[in-house]
Amino acid sequence: MKVTKEQVKENRMRIVETASELFRERGYDGVGVAELMSAAGLTHGGFYKHFASKADLMSEAMSCGFAQSAESTAGANREKFIEYYLSRQHRDDMGKGCVMSALGTDTARQPESFKAAFAAGIERQLSVLAEGNHEEAATRAELIDTIAHLVGALVLSRACPDNSTLADEILDVCRSRLLSQKKPKD
Repeated sequence: MKVTKEQVKENRMRIVETASELFRERGYDGVGVAELMSAAGLTHGGFYKHFASKADLMSEAMSCGFAQSAESTAGANREKFIEYYLSRQHRDDMGKGCVMSALGTDTARQPESFKAAFAAGIERQLSVLAEGNHEEAATRAELIDTIAHLVGALVLSRACPDNSTLADEILDVCRSRLLSQKKPKD
């Protein structure tokens, strides 16, 4: 049975979306091609009809994750973004969460092309946040500072045992501090 061009496109997108989630959950090296294809509901042999290598997929999956993050935060003001980002819900759902906190350290060990794609994702997120905070006129430096604090807090919280009070304390303290920061003047 011949597969239509539309089905090929849908299969590729399913692989990318599945990889994006699994890579965020387990890191780039924590997922093999066979497992990934099985999770996507496709055969292992079909992988190479879509991608030349796992590295090709990794870059595309990272970009997909950044696009999903940008879409989910579009229009959110600073407070709503901070409250969600530093919530237990976001912390515990790594596969659907922020690419920066889930894959930042993994990406730092990848080739320059990955780092460039990651930097492009950060730039995209900065743009989305700037658009969502137009009434507050946040500067680029303030947005970078906020993202760095958010990502750092989430990484530290995730590195603690799930049931530890420290994991929650990190989220609570950082959320409270960020929300109480002086807002830009008109």
